[in-house]
Amino acid sequence: MNTNHNRRDFLKWGGGAMAAAALMPGSLLAQDAPAAAPVRRKKAIMFGTVGGSGSLVEKFKMIKAAGFQGVEANSAMDRDEVLKARDASGLEIPSVCDSVHWAKTLTDPNPATREIGLEGLKTALEDCHAYGGSSVLLVPGTVNGQVSYADAYTRSQAEIRKAIPLAEKLGVKIAIENVWNQFLLSPLEAARYVDDFQSPAVGWHFDIGNVINYGWPEQWIRILGPRIQKLHVKEFSRKRRDNEGLWKGFAVEYGEGDNNWPAIVKALKDINYTGWEIAEPAWWPEGVDLPTRLHQVVQKMDQLLGS
Repeated sequence: MNTNHNRRDFLKWGGGAMAAAALMPGSLLAQDAPAAAPVRRKKAIMFGTVGGSGSLVEKFKMIKAAGFQGVEANSAMDRDEVLKARDASGLEIPSVCDSVHWAKTLTDPNPATREIGLEGLKTALEDCHAYGGSSVLLVPGTVNGQVSYADAYTRSQAEIRKAIPLAEKLGVKIAIENVWNQFLLSPLEAARYVDDFQSPAVGWHFDIGNVINYGWPEQWIRILGPRIQKLHVKEFSRKRRDNEGLWKGFAVEYGEGDNNWPAIVKALKDINYTGWEIAEPAWWPEGVDLPTRLHQVVQKMDQLLGS
């Protein structure tokens, strides 16, 4: 791979060309697709946000009783235990979160570290296939003082390409998530990043709350369009961020932050999104037990998303 050449290509990519390439799929979908009948999307919850005591089977049954149809597992969980809990509860597992991607990033300067990250992605793909899921949530890497933006772009794409044959074989998509990793900071760039792979095995896992810190979810949704495989449903308050610190922005109830939920719902309808809505409640009210909170989250999702 000629790194210098790739960097020049990256820098030459003009804003106008980027916008045209990124917007085309979503624009065509919105304009040319026949009007779809209303679809009742399924709700899941990210298991990593579910605290409390009890066995995995007990927690899965509690999640099901609250009104969720699915749960997002992570690749650090024991596969046999997850399958047992899935079958006992009747929950679906539509998505698996790669548990290695933060510690062993695909953008690390050390090739050995990147190799560990790649193996972690492959494990997550195999887990997802075993559970009957359809996509793996992947943080593609980070940009920092030791990792340049251009290197993050080329390194992460090179590693992900190594996993595409397995993803295609298993029928599981690699879904890139927008997180606070100082990388892929605009929807146009995010769309281009996915399209670069020229493979239906790569898409996007869109986090509604994460993007509020530097953008507007409804704009991202329209640009990413059919690239979106799953949604993370999360709230964020710019006011709390400004007054109390960055991470305090998440310490807010659904509907009380800065998400423009009517605009988000309209954007999802405009792109005919029919996939999973996966709750990632980053705030847990003090003194509220697990069953009660799970019911509250389901009610909030119904209220805000009409799902």
